[in-house]
Amino acid sequence: MKTIHLQVPDDLDLKEYDFSMIIASKLFEEGKLSSGQAAEMVGLSKGAFLEVIGKYGVSVFSNSLTDLYSDISNA
Repeated sequence: MKTIHLQVPDDLDLKEYDFSMIIASKLFEEGKLSSGQAAEMVGLSKGAFLEVIGKYGVSVFSNSLTDLYSDISNA
């Protein structure tokens, strides 16, 4: 796994975990990471990751109609 170093303003009151969650959530939302990969990135189980991503403005449900139809047919 790659390590990235970011410089952020000192007055930005976010913990390293929050930065990791914001990035992992966004990459998951854009389909660049699976939920399992995103969870691993932040050190959570897949279930725990899916439970907390809403706090970071990301839904566990896809916005794609194609994905929705696929999910329905596979249910």
